[in-house]
Amino acid sequence: MRELMYLTVILPLFGFLFNGIFGSKIKNEKIIGIIGSSTVGISFLIALGAFFETLGLPVDQRQKIVTLFSWLHIGNLDVSFAYQIDQLSLVMALIVTGVGFVIHVYSIGYMHGDKAFWRFFSYMNLFIFAMMNLVLADNFVLLFLGWEGVGLCSYLLIGFWYDRKFEKSTVADASKKAFIVNRIGDFGFLLGMFLIFMTFGSLNFNQVFSRAVSFNVPEYVFGFIALFLFIGATGKSAQIPLYIWLPDAMAGPTPVSALIHAATMVTAGVYMVARTSIIYASAPSILMVVAIIGTLTAFFAATIGIVQNDIKKVLAYSTVSQLGYMFMAMGVGAFSAGIFHVMTHAFFKALLFLGAGSVIHSMHDDQNIQNYGGLKKYMPATYLTFLAASLAISGIPPFAGFFSKDEILWYSFANGSIIYWIVGAFTAFLTAFYIFRLYILTFEGKERFGHDKHPHESPAVMTVPLIILAVLSVIGGFIGIPSVFSGEHGNQFHNWLAPLFKDADRKLAIYNFHTHFQEILLMSLSVILGLGGIILAAYIYLKKPQIAANTARKFKGIYNLLWNKYFVDEAYDTVVVNPIVTGSRSFLWKIADNKIIDGAVNGAAKLVDILSINIRKLQTGVAQFYALVMMLGLVAALFWIILSL
Repeated sequence: MRELMYLTVILPLFGFLFNGIFGSKIKNEKIIGIIGSSTVGISFLIALGAFFETLGLPVDQRQKIVTLFSWLHIGNLDVSFAYQIDQLSLVMALIVTGVGFVIHVYSIGYMHGDKAFWRFFSYMNLFIFAMMNLVLADNFVLLFLGWEGVGLCSYLLIGFWYDRKFEKSTVADASKKAFIVNRIGDFGFLLGMFLIFMTFGSLNFNQVFSRAVSFNVPEYVFGFIALFLFIGATGKSAQIPLYIWLPDAMAGPTPVSALIHAATMVTAGVYMVARTSIIYASAPSILMVVAIIGTLTAFFAATIGIVQNDIKKVLAYSTVSQLGYMFMAMGVGAFSAGIFHVMTHAFFKALLFLGAGSVIHSMHDDQNIQNYGGLKKYMPATYLTFLAASLAISGIPPFAGFFSKDEILWYSFANGSIIYWIVGAFTAFLTAFYIFRLYILTFEGKERFGHDKHPHESPAVMTVPLIILAVLSVIGGFIGIPSVFSGEHGNQFHNWLAPLFKDADRKLAIYNFHTHFQEILLMSLSVILGLGGIILAAYIYLKKPQIAANTARKFKGIYNLLWNKYFVDEAYDTVVVNPIVTGSRSFLWKIADNKIIDGAVNGAAKLVDILSINIRKLQTGVAQFYALVMMLGLVAALFWIILSL
């Protein structure tokens, strides 16, 4: 099956081309939806077969390169269009195609009746094609192709309803914001690629990573490479300071939020750091920067999430926060733990977004949770699955989020600093609080919607995907049971990925001298904090709702700061956006464009016109004048010849 992994890329491309070319002519939505979904579903089955085939092989035979053709051969640069099948790429491929398939099926119901139904599925398939290139690539060039491809698809899908309003601007503005911010990060990624080629003479993963181990390269060179690559990751994976695009990305249809901005695209930066682990292990100072940025992002976004009222905006900041957890793991050298959280997060965050979409669909596109309440009796399947996802993201055992989140917290303490653990654990408390605030205001308590709303459960094509993701959110974490509980067998997920990170682990020389008692103690404390967040949310929003209003009034300054998202967007507008726009209009447009460029073009035409007018006067039409000119010319030529002798 590993030889057929290229089909997991080709099939979504076929779906994109078929629906893109013929979709507008096909009037039956089911045909479009089935083609769009089946291409991803078959890709998942192929990836699953490749996973089980790889699982049965010895560790030293688990990597396979599938080369399609030679792509670039310029001087010393030799790049093939080839896919690397190994433990890490298979995990990511299963996440992308598995969760992607479920979301595609859900979209058949959610997008029913949309005038551009065919275009939506065409874009979604194109995204899967780009993402699969990203995670399967065996070189930086092909990875960058997928990297840019998902950026393009993000722009297309966020702006899918381009003619609609979004907050104070439009959906089109939100899509442009995502595209431009990602280009900033991508510039850093390109610089990292250039420096990699200059240092190692190759852009092939195996060659670069083996030379990173054997070559005598100064640490500062590794530092610059790691820093440039991380700039790319902060853009794609929404970390400080380039996180600002992701909350606005909620302008797109809800399945887009679930697929791109919860389960796949935003984890591309985490995957890239894990794939280049040996480079980061060779630059410990930059690895510390990764940990600090991840920790700050996790806390920063969680504080914003506790006051937002847009159901998708709360989940957007939750995504930013959870991505911060993943980078915290990467920064302390816990690469397997970070990828484990990528997987579990894909399950419960996709479920939260799809559950939110079900609610929005039922409430006639109203996204304000203050206008919900008591929906559990109208939407029992959505209610139960949303509750499972809420418990999972809160880190309550035995749900999936508990295993991955606590592994990250443990490694942040054991490999990093107690400060990382304190901030991470407090962020876990905030996560449980804001997610259950969202859950309670939506499904519990009194009904706060008017008689014009008639909430109802979504059709089976939408609820079945919710149930599948709910099951994964419940049991998905058992694949990574901590070694403190699993005994001699150890953490199976960690064991699966460990061979890929052995060089980085050896380089970092991390030795865990902490005891199982400490691990269980810290695990218990984080669970208690999670339960505390749930209990506090239930007490305030079910028993004493006036506490929330009184607190907002008492701490008005802090509340406004959080409500306005620390005024980061306003600061960026003042410091970056407005000066660029003003400078572009006053200099680039009025001076550089109008006066210099247009002036040069118009001036050249004016000069030709003036010369033509004067030269034209020589054309008198008098034959004697022409003869005189010819004679003068001959005399001048003779004098030139004589003087030259």
